[in-house]
Amino acid sequence: MQKLILLVLGLVFMQSCNAQGMLVEGEEKTVTSEILRYYLYYPEGYDSNKDKDFGLLLFLHGGGESGGTLDEVKKHGPPKMMAEGYPFPFLVLAPQNPHKKKWWNVHAVNQLLDSVIAGNRVDSDRVYVTGLSRGGSAAWDMAVQYPHKFAALAVVCGMTPTPYAHWLDKEMPIWVFHGADDEVIPVSESDQMVAKLKEMGYDVQYTRYDGVGHNSWLKAYTTKELYDWMNQQERN
Repeated sequence: MQKLILLVLGLVFMQSCNAQGMLVEGEEKTVTSEILRYYLYYPEGYDSNKDKDFGLLLFLHGGGESGGTLDEVKKHGPPKMMAEGYPFPFLVLAPQNPHKKKWWNVHAVNQLLDSVIAGNRVDSDRVYVTGLSRGGSAAWDMAVQYPHKFAALAVVCGMTPTPYAHWLDKEMPIWVFHGADDEVIPVSESDQMVAKLKEMGYDVQYTRYDGVGHNSWLKAYTTKELYDWMNQQERN
C-alpha cells in the first residue's frame, strides 16, 4: 500500500513539473552571409595623387531599387549623379540591398565598407553616410550601430525611433531632409527625431520641403551645399 502511495505521488509530481514547463540554457554560434553588389566611384585626382587619402560617402538606396539589377541603383541620388558625370570630391560607395522586401543588413554593409576602406586610399576620419527612404532608415541605423565611424550623416525621408537619439555620437553633424506632404513615410518621423536631437544638443540641420511628397530626394541630392558640407566634416 505504501509503495502504491509513493508511486501516485511521484506521478503527480512529474505531471506538475510538466505543467509548469522547463527553462534550459543553451548556446550556439550563428553565421550569416550576404552577397552585396555595388558601385564604387573614384574622384578626379585619385590616380594622380598617390600620396593623398580621400573621403568616402556611403549611399544606401530606397526600397524601389532593392532586389533587382544593379543598374537600378543608378535611378536616384548620388549613383544617378555619378552616371551623369557629377564631380564628387570623394569616393562614393553605393551597394544594393539584394532583398526586395527586407530591410538592409547593416552589419553586412559595414563589412563591405570596411573592406573598401582597407583596399583604397580612404581617410577613415572622413567617412560619411546617407540614404533615402528605406535606405534613410538604414543610414540612421548605421550611425546608431557604429557611432564612432562616420564624420557626418545625411538622411532623406527616412524614419527611426526617437530613443535612438541617445545612441548617436554627439560629435557627428546631421542633416535631415523630408517632404512635408510625404504619404509613404510621414514627415512627422523626421519632425520628431530632429526635435529630439535639438533638445539633446546635437548639431543638426533640417530641410523640410513644403508641397513635396515622398520624392524629396530629387531636391535633397541636387543640393550642392550638401556635398560641400560633407567634405568639410572630419572626425577628431
